[in-house]
Amino acid sequence: MDFLLSHLDLLMFGAAILVLLSGYPVAFALAGIALLFAGIGILTGHFDPALLSAFPNRIYGGVMTRQVMVAVPLFVFMGVMLERSNIASELLETMAKLFGRMRGGLGISVILVGALLAASTGIVGATVVTMGLLSLPTMLRHGYSPSLSSGAIAASGTLGQIIPPSIVLVLLGDVISNAYQRAQLDAGNFAPKAISVGDLFAGALLPGLLLVVLYLVWMIVVAYFRPEMAPAVQNNADSPPSLKAILGVLLPPLLLIFAVLGSILGGLADVTEAAGVGALGALFLAATRLGNVANGKKDWRRIFVLGGAAAFAAMIALAILMDLRLGRSDTTAIEKIGQGVALVLILPALAGVIAALLRLYGNKVLQAVSRSTAQISAMVFVILIGATLFSLVFRGLGGDESVERLLTSGDGGVVRAVVLVMLVMFLLGFFLDFIEITFVVVPIVGPILLGMGVDPIWLGVMMAINLQTSFLTPPFGFALFYLRGVAPKGVTTAHIYKGALPFVAIQIVVMALVALFPSLATALPHLIYG
Repeated sequence: MDFLLSHLDLLMFGAAILVLLSGYPVAFALAGIALLFAGIGILTGHFDPALLSAFPNRIYGGVMTRQVMVAVPLFVFMGVMLERSNIASELLETMAKLFGRMRGGLGISVILVGALLAASTGIVGATVVTMGLLSLPTMLRHGYSPSLSSGAIAASGTLGQIIPPSIVLVLLGDVISNAYQRAQLDAGNFAPKAISVGDLFAGALLPGLLLVVLYLVWMIVVAYFRPEMAPAVQNNADSPPSLKAILGVLLPPLLLIFAVLGSILGGLADVTEAAGVGALGALFLAATRLGNVANGKKDWRRIFVLGGAAAFAAMIALAILMDLRLGRSDTTAIEKIGQGVALVLILPALAGVIAALLRLYGNKVLQAVSRSTAQISAMVFVILIGATLFSLVFRGLGGDESVERLLTSGDGGVVRAVVLVMLVMFLLGFFLDFIEITFVVVPIVGPILLGMGVDPIWLGVMMAINLQTSFLTPPFGFALFYLRGVAPKGVTTAHIYKGALPFVAIQIVVMALVALFPSLATALPHLIYG
């Protein structure tokens, strides 16, 4: 009994994993297990009840006042809105016409569209399901191997975890930032350096693009050596799309991606402000594509939407060219003119927003998107509250010391500790969602690894790639379950597993490259932010 009571922290962690595997709601499972073991600890004298009084302050200071958390519902809104705006179908149709006549062309199209959707939506499940519904039947109809088709779709769908802007990177970046500051305070540095979600975005960009390139290389290699698995599409009725058609489909999402990422990486906006730009841009983009036509006449609101989008783009361009902040004493004459122009542009931009909302409300798109955004955002924040209570009780039971002893004991030092954490996170990724792992595991192991001298940006990128690999690995990868749910009857689970394995190998190769050459993750943030 004494042995069990002295290891309440480990028992608590194991009990939480078991309850989560049972399918019980995550937030209530974490909070319930925390309260149960806090009660046992109080009764046995192993937990100080005064620690629970810090819980409200942790919620207020850790959730309510963290501005970066506002980016979560904004990015979710952006992703869900773009998912409903038929961008995926238009991109697939255009890319298929562009590359379809070459061997592996449809597979190349799927990977490129998956990468664009990943950078646009950042929601893995939605991307996999959308791509599965739209492209899998088409690839099978044109003679593509079921395993190759399934693997390409599942792999390209998981790119949303590593290619910014990504919900995973937003949450992981915030947790890593807090862990880094705590590690520095524990080391006696009372003026700690800070990293931001933007640092993690910049760090994940090159590994994400490297993954896309290697996916494309694999598709081309398979098409060259095994042409029966990825044949050319023989359809003379479909002429190659014109440059105008290609630009009309590609430019809007690309401009939105560049506006969001460019504003962050260029230092023009923080992640929350850039998320607002993305949400508003997605609103305009969806309204121009999903508007209705009444009585055979063109919807007049589309004109206001286009005008509002143009005014919004002009305001962003002005902000790039000059400093538009009001109340400055050193404002130049040109900047005053720019401020006046920006103030004038607010009116058409506001009119465009109202017209876009009315247009999407008429199609019942706005209602569905708002409902999904509220549900996903509420899930994230409720899990965060439950995980905060779990972490508080876990530390109160001495969990930090137990984990630190586990990671620092034995030979191998930092390398052994990092490998052990990555292995545990990989295995947990089979059963737990990335939100649960991010909020429960990372706050526990993060300060310990960072206190051992691990670079925070490199660690965050490695964790993101690791979770992405876990989500793609048979037999428990979440992406495979998503695809299995929408796959046609001719595609078996064995096909999906077989097709995913080469892409899992590519993931492992990229993770090894980032481990061996940390500059792949750290060079771009240092170049941009210094």
